Amino acid sequence: MTHPVRLILVATDLTARSDRAVDRALELGREWNADVHVVHAIERDAPTTALDVRRVLPGPGAKASVSLPSGPAPKAITDTARELNADLLVTGVARYNDLGDYLLGTAVDHVVRNAAAPVLVVKQRPHGPYQRLLVASDFSKGAKAALLAAAAMFPEARLHLVHAYHVPFESRIKSDDIRDIARSEAQQKLDALLAELPKELRGRIEPHLAAGEPGTVLDEVAGDVWPDLVVIGAHGVSGLVQAALGSVASSLLQRIAADTLVVKEG
Repeated sequence: MTHPVRLILVATDLTARSDRAVDRALELGREWNADVHVVHAIERDAPTTALDVRRVLPGPGAKASVSLPSGPAPKAITDTARELNADLLVTGVARYNDLGDYLLGTAVDHVVRNAAAPVLVVKQRPHGPYQRLLVASDFSKGAKAALLAAAAMFPEARLHLVHAYHVPFESRIKSDDIRDIARSEAQQKLDALLAELPKELRGRIEPHLAAGEPGTVLDEVAGDVWPDLVVIGAHGVSGLVQAALGSVASSLLQRIAADTLVVKEG
C-alpha cells in the first residue's frame, strides 16, 4: 500500500532549536521513502544560501531539497507548503515560557492555523519511530479524520484513543446515576465510532474514557502510556484566533510535552 505522505516540508530558522524538527523530518522521510524539502525564509536581505541550510542537516549526505523563499517566515512556510503540495509540514518550537506560549514566536502558531496539510510540531529529540500514539477524540467528524490520518501515517503504531466526557451538574450534585449515564453515553459514542472502522484498525486501538476536562484527562492517560506522539483534530481554517483550531485544540497544543500532530478536517 502506498504511504499517504510522499512529500515532507520541514521549516528551519538555522538555529539549534530547529534541529529536532529537521532530524525528525529526515527520519520520517527514510521510514516512508518520502521526499524531504527544507524551507528557510529570508525575511531581510541576508546572504543565506542553500549551503547554509545544508549545514543544519545531520550529515552532508542527507537527502533533502532546499527552498529559500523571501518574506515573513510564517507566510513563506505555509505558501511554500501549498506550492509544493506537501503532504506533511514539520516544524519545531524553541521553548516555552511559564504561560505555555510558543517562542518560535508567531511562526508555529501561524503554520498550525493556516497550513492545509497536517502539521507535526516536534518538541522532543527523535529516538526512533513513533510507536505509541495518543489520539484525542470528541467523536466529531474532525476527530475521526485525525484518527484515520494518523493510523494511515503510522501503520505499525498502537493507538490510544482518549475521550474526556462531561458529567453535568457534578459541581453541585454528587450522583452516581448521573455519572453512570454520562459514561454510558460516552461508551455508546465510542462503540458507534469503532463499528465504523475496519476490523484491522479496531485491533490497534485501546480506548480510554474518563470524566473531566480534556487537557487533564489527556495528561493522566499520557502519564500511564508514555506516548511519543499526540494527535489532535482541528476544525477547518478561519482568520479568527481561536476558531482556526478551536479553543480545546489550541489549549492542548500548548500544554502537551510530546510531539503533536494536528490534522484538520477537510
